[in-house]
Amino acid sequence: MSDYRIETKCIQSGWHPGNGESRVLPIYQSTTFKYGSTEEMGRLFDLEEEGYFYTRLQNPTNDAVAAKIADLEGGVAGILTSSGQAATFYAVFNICEAGDHVICTSAIYGGTLNLLGVTLKKLGIQCTFVDADASEEELEKAFLPNTKAVFAESISNPALVVLDIEKFARLAHRHGVPLLVDNTFATPVNCRPFEWGADIVTHSTTKYMDGHAVQVGGAIVDSGNFDWEAHREKFPGLTTPDESYHGIVYTQKFGKKAYITKITSQLQRDLGAVPSPMNSFLLNLGLESLPLRVERHCYNAGKAAEFLNSHPKVASVNYAGLPGDKYHELAKKYMPKGTCGVISFELKGGREPAVRFMDGLKMAAIVTHVADARTSVLHPASHTHRQLNDEQLKAAGISPGMIRLSVGIEHIEDIIADLSQALEQA
Repeated sequence: MSDYRIETKCIQSGWHPGNGESRVLPIYQSTTFKYGSTEEMGRLFDLEEEGYFYTRLQNPTNDAVAAKIADLEGGVAGILTSSGQAATFYAVFNICEAGDHVICTSAIYGGTLNLLGVTLKKLGIQCTFVDADASEEELEKAFLPNTKAVFAESISNPALVVLDIEKFARLAHRHGVPLLVDNTFATPVNCRPFEWGADIVTHSTTKYMDGHAVQVGGAIVDSGNFDWEAHREKFPGLTTPDESYHGIVYTQKFGKKAYITKITSQLQRDLGAVPSPMNSFLLNLGLESLPLRVERHCYNAGKAAEFLNSHPKVASVNYAGLPGDKYHELAKKYMPKGTCGVISFELKGGREPAVRFMDGLKMAAIVTHVADARTSVLHPASHTHRQLNDEQLKAAGISPGMIRLSVGIEHIEDIIADLSQALEQA
């Protein structure tokens, strides 16, 4: 499907029915798959043939949706996971082990910050957090001999920092490690990290890809561009024999698909963060309308940002679509069609007016979610980033009074009317 535009891929990629097969992607709601002989199934367990035998590893519904997302990103292979957090964990843990080191930008989703900075530390993997806006000279200092990956978000949640992908790719490759980019907010409709040097892309498919808040999921896509063999001493999990699979060397046997094959056959086998086929089916329905929804989200968010930016009770607005925004030029470079539907802003007076504003909203809902069809609002310091102290909040680009507004696809005049009446109460 590589010759088609992304609007067509969202409909046509992944599932290609033959004569007499279901036109719409079926739900293969089965744990197991039957074979006629012991030898046939044995070849699957030895990774000698492709096929299905247990849904914890692979399932036709899941694989069709993963293939669609890989095509949307321009990658060679992809895999779905049970959540965006699982996707981030797998993406890093697939190439890191105890004693290794990861670099990550500090202005990221609070759950990811905790995963990389706290949970992975318990597994012996250290993480250094860096300012995405720092110079290359400053960022160079974060690299260590045992650094194995650089992780960042294309648009950070909730600070809305736009990543200079080329800068981080250049630094990562200079040190022989891949750049992993979470592209959840921008989606492949608005940003194509592989075209700017990123190597691995992750998604929380729970957000715009699903678009309706009905399934939790994640995805990992490999560009196939990083040469693991050229840095084989750094990545023994991919370049040396895996004794749990009869000494298979993933890079030698699977080439450009080595990274995703290892996640599938090793991490999914042992950790099992697999989505249900039903969830993948729902995700696929969301993907079919993704370009239409993203366009509307961006239009509405632009109008809402302009309204907030001109309101006397608003102290500041973060939205790269605004001409005066700090990241406007980077956004024009990496996301010329638009950024996302999420805005962060602060009211004059800080936390208390923010709470009154949120409690005064009638249509927009206070929910621990973002990036679906319905307008929603969140107070990061009290909710998603509640576990962080003041210093960590500052490093993540979050002030005590910051409000994260996820602009939905309702009529923009109704959205602005709801914001306006709530601001009067703030």
